[in-house]
Amino acid sequence: MPDLLELRPEGLYCPAGDFHIDPMRPVPRAVLTHGHADHARAGSARYWAARPGLGILAHRLGAGSPVEGVDYGERFQLGDATVSLHPAGHVLGSAQVRIEVDGRVWAVSGDYKRAPDPTCAPFEPVPCDVFVSESTFALPVYRWPATDEVVDDLLAWWDQCVRDRRPAVLLCYALGKAQRLLAELALRVDRPVHLHGALVPLVEVYRHAGVAMVPTVAVSDSPRGRDFAGELVLAPPSAAGTPWLRRFRGASLAFASGWMLLRGNRRRRNVERGFVLSDHADWPGLVRSVRDSGARRVLFGHGQGEAIARWFREQGLDAATPDQALAGTARDPLGDDG
Repeated sequence: MPDLLELRPEGLYCPAGDFHIDPMRPVPRAVLTHGHADHARAGSARYWAARPGLGILAHRLGAGSPVEGVDYGERFQLGDATVSLHPAGHVLGSAQVRIEVDGRVWAVSGDYKRAPDPTCAPFEPVPCDVFVSESTFALPVYRWPATDEVVDDLLAWWDQCVRDRRPAVLLCYALGKAQRLLAELALRVDRPVHLHGALVPLVEVYRHAGVAMVPTVAVSDSPRGRDFAGELVLAPPSAAGTPWLRRFRGASLAFASGWMLLRGNRRRRNVERGFVLSDHADWPGLVRSVRDSGARRVLFGHGQGEAIARWFREQGLDAATPDQALAGTARDPLGDDG
């Protein structure tokens, strides 16, 4: 019996429904898992996505793009496939794609995490026969500390910068990580945070969606020469090493990402502090999610896919990477930010 999905140059394709999932090139019909740039690309004729993420997709694909919003759990028909979207816990509007054809069920996770996040719906296990999972952090060394501990550490760093009269500049991804940090801080403090211009539009999308965050001020709204001593400033990783950082004399530079678990990554990023906060599942989260799915077969895409597939094979499960197991040829279509 043929697989429900196959790999094509455009990415994962469902022949029964004649649609792609997070295609890498323009296609007639695309089902999107979320709004990160490596998953949501402009140019396709028609899109389906979870309703909570429509604001992000309007920003990413352009206003007026042909995107149909679908409620979580709502079933809709594409060709001979019954499709539904379920919370992935990755970022606002992120979804897993459930595909059912002739009683067989496949689930494509997209990116996901199991840690609580005040900015998005929590991950919902999707019972299925075949589970297509990401594997960005699929090595046993990746085990996330509790979020509360990370936020405690971040606040202590900020307070130290206040005492030392240094700007606290925190690098973080513009979609998902920045908003999660602002929301976690809102549970503890009401101090304003300054934002690099690249973060402002998506923070406003989250606010419009009703996500509570601390007050924010665009750095560009401050006069030249302003003293940012003791202020917390969020900026994308691309800001590191640019002239923009010169505005923050004597700054303490930090990075928030799952990659910061390894000290070598902190050295390579040339940052004083690394805060381990990821929008992806760690090793225990990946193992738990596979088991929660009840799948008899698992495909691990992107990152350390072969490593975790080998581990599951040793546990007696049918596990592989998409390029090893699916018909067709294409580069791995599952992507990441950290």
